Amino acid sequence: QVQLVESGGGLVQAGGSLRLSCAASGSIFLLAAMGWYRQAPGKQRELVATITSGGSTNYADSVKGRFTIARDNRKRTVYLQMNSLKPEDTAVYYCRLATTVEYWGQGTQVTVSS
Repeated sequence: QVQLVESGGGLVQAGGSLRLSCAASGSIFLLAAMGWYRQAPGKQRELVATITSGGSTNYADSVKGRFTIARDNRKRTVYLQMNSLKPEDTAVYYCRLATTVEYWGQGTQVTVSS
């Protein structure tokens, strides 16, 4: 069983930065695609950014140029650096690990005040 533990959320003013972390248990991390998703109140969960086991990245248009996803295979951790935050970035952010199965973290709240 894989466990994903997210951290780094919080309250920040618009224009500020946060870095989210997601630590995974198990060596499956090395083979997995990792992703960050978010869900705002009353909205569906949406993709923010993904990174493959080989390091290829993909971003939602709404965060391109502001957010950066990265992974550290030695630490089995994926990061989401979020800069120039906007109030519309407010959401619960979830980490996802995917191989032939998928696992989700418990989520971490990010609140951006105007």
